[in-house]
Amino acid sequence: MRLAVAVTPIPIFIGYDPRERAATNVLIDSLVQHSSAPLAITPLVTPQLEAQGLYRRERDPKQSTAFSFTRFLVPHLMGYEGWAIFMDCDMLCRGDIAALWHQRDEQYAAMCVQHEHVPGETVKFLGEVQSAYPKKNWSSLMLLNCSRCTKLTVEYVNTATGLELHRFHWLEGDHAIGAIDSSWNHLVDVQDADGAAAASLLHWTLGGPWFREQRSMGGGLAAEWFGARDDAMRLWD
Repeated sequence: MRLAVAVTPIPIFIGYDPRERAATNVLIDSLVQHSSAPLAITPLVTPQLEAQGLYRRERDPKQSTAFSFTRFLVPHLMGYEGWAIFMDCDMLCRGDIAALWHQRDEQYAAMCVQHEHVPGETVKFLGEVQSAYPKKNWSSLMLLNCSRCTKLTVEYVNTATGLELHRFHWLEGDHAIGAIDSSWNHLVDVQDADGAAAASLLHWTLGGPWFREQRSMGGGLAAEWFGARDDAMRLWD
């Protein structure tokens, strides 16, 4: 008789913005449809975090989404134990997220695609401010080694500056940040379109086709997103 082996679901936290509900739902479905492992998916809904006393920041004029800072609560939500994945909601998963999970490396406190993104525009989706800073987009997809992210206390997340958070000042230095394969965070209409063909995860950082004003953002990739949305809706027929 074979004994069942306990399998722990991969913990995934998704930044949630009420203006991007459709994006969140399509991302979740794409993760589930392509994964070879069970997933534990948690959207980071700001009012819920506020109700629990975990988030109390005032809206920052430079904050383009509701989850700009809530992402840094993930280690606390994990009890500062184990690993977790954070990702923005404006993404579409094409690959098996377990392949990203297997890139975890204990020598690092956090791992991400280390983009060299210097935005040329000053405005992005819905007229939101586009801010330029070192490590731009690094925090949009993170593998977090939560036991080594203990500086991210509730108090710190609520009082640190945006740059301190997004530039990883809560780590002991850049040597604590590992690099993951670039296919896991392809920036649509920012990076070379040729790279999109092999991308495991597409990221509409400038705004995506779920916004009426940006239905064609990414060209053929927008059509792919609508196809994924339609596939998700058909599951309920």
